[in-house]
Amino acid sequence: MKHLLYNCLITLLLFSSCSSQKKKENTINISGAFALYPLVITWAEAYQKEHPEVRFNISAGGAGKGMADVLSGAVELGMFSREITPEEIKQGVWWAGVTIDAVLPTINAENPYIEEIKKRGLTRDELISIYIKGNAISWDVLLNKPEQHPINLYSRSDACGAAGTWAHYLNGKQEDLQGVGIFGDPGLADAVINDKLGMGFNNTIFIYDIKTGIKRPGIEVCPIDLNNNGQIDDEEAIYNTFESILSAIANGVYPSPPARELFLISKGKPQKKAVGDFIKWTLTSGQQYVEEAGYVKLNSNVIENYLNKLNNE
Repeated sequence: MKHLLYNCLITLLLFSSCSSQKKKENTINISGAFALYPLVITWAEAYQKEHPEVRFNISAGGAGKGMADVLSGAVELGMFSREITPEEIKQGVWWAGVTIDAVLPTINAENPYIEEIKKRGLTRDELISIYIKGNAISWDVLLNKPEQHPINLYSRSDACGAAGTWAHYLNGKQEDLQGVGIFGDPGLADAVINDKLGMGFNNTIFIYDIKTGIKRPGIEVCPIDLNNNGQIDDEEAIYNTFESILSAIANGVYPSPPARELFLISKGKPQKKAVGDFIKWTLTSGQQYVEEAGYVKLNSNVIENYLNKLNNE
């Protein structure tokens, strides 16, 4: 009887150990960029319907956190929203682009000069003067008005791809950006919404309502005068709806940067089968969910290159 109980106990322990190991092998831990977070959530939900044995732990905290978590081994995948640097490559970072979005400058929808700003836009040099040089400190100086309405400038406090990409467009780095630091994309959008004189920048998914296709209440895009002619021409009027800005990103009308690829990164090429399978799925079957989630698809040649990288490295 004792031997029987002992054998049963050993069997249960072995079964529990095997079950625990299988669960670990089928769990994918992901952290990082707010920009990619909504799409990865959509992907995870769709993927689990096809692969119910796979579990996801997903958290947003900025691209910097995604990179740090990947390098420390805290997660298998990081969501990343700026170019990978040579230093990060030296540390063994592996990456695959999975979609495209863009960073847009934002202002409050009740800015006292909202109609004029929408008609004339701001040039890249004016945006550099505001965000990098700190010379344009009021809407009145910028627009040659006699009143006194300061530009209440906001930036990101967390290390993130949106700030890095926006700064890159303005010939700087994230640490060069002026303004009050706010954590996260949602927080930065809220800061601008709650300040009539506020100005910030956000990833597209945090500006537009994906269901209605129109901008979220209280926030407006500050249009960029791309050809520097002092007005927003018809071909530059690309911000009215989510569909129109995504089309402009896809067609290259909106410049890159601040349009950019978004990446899934890992420390070295993914070795866990569940992770590799998921990345491959995002580049194949998963692309069907990209547009409905509010992002731009990669073109077929880019996808093929990343699939080759995943399969052959």
